[in-house]
Amino acid sequence: MAHPRILQITREYVKPGKAGELHDKAESAFVRAMERAKWPTHYLGMTSLSGKERALFFTWYDSLGAWEKDSAATEKNATLSAELERAGEADGELLDSMDQGVFLFNEEQSLRPLADLSHMKFMEILLFHVRPGHSKEWDEIVKLVKGGYEKSDPTAHWGEYDLMYGGESDTHIVLTAHPNLAEVDEGMKKEKDFVAAMGEDGMKKLDELSASAIDLSQSQLFAFDPHMSYVSEDWIKADPEFWKPKEMMQTPKAGKEMKKKNP
Repeated sequence: MAHPRILQITREYVKPGKAGELHDKAESAFVRAMERAKWPTHYLGMTSLSGKERALFFTWYDSLGAWEKDSAATEKNATLSAELERAGEADGELLDSMDQGVFLFNEEQSLRPLADLSHMKFMEILLFHVRPGHSKEWDEIVKLVKGGYEKSDPTAHWGEYDLMYGGESDTHIVLTAHPNLAEVDEGMKKEKDFVAAMGEDGMKKLDELSASAIDLSQSQLFAFDPHMSYVSEDWIKADPEFWKPKEMMQTPKAGKEMKKKNP
């Protein structure tokens, strides 16, 4: 992914009893269509391990202009567009709702973000909403937290993205990918080192700033799903056993909603 500047996230809420293999089969139709077209734009799919049953799809671009060009090229490709429409209607039968957000990479508020996710299997997503007029306090919070982890844990890493479109302003997400959940266990064990690096005064200041500036925070865990992901050949070669699983059975015909949307 090489720290994409623009991250489009599509979120699909699945009807009860329609997740798992059923949704995998529906989503694999999108993947096959993209593979047949040898489409240059890739995306990463993942399913929820916490919260409501849902799937996320990350599509990344260098710029908004690149997203626009990709959408226009998709529309001009009659074969691909038709396949995506058929896959979209079948997928839509399984969903309660769907929404999208567009996020901008914030390098200054990220810490050692990973450029290669090909060996990763899980994603922690922290979401924060900052109260109006408290943006400077948010910036100070991030500086404090980054400083604490830089001192206490040389392996800590995350990418921070700011919401541009699709929700409330001053919404931020922090993405941390993991190769396994054992790494999450190790991270929890290191929390005491973070607290020690911050010191009593630092933790008190962090608590005060957070109480003043943040009115919503959430922590969610997702698992990467290769059946729902259209990744590059480099990713597949890095871990073929994971990224190239046994092909799913074909889904029933259909044709309305498209996974790829115009900006």
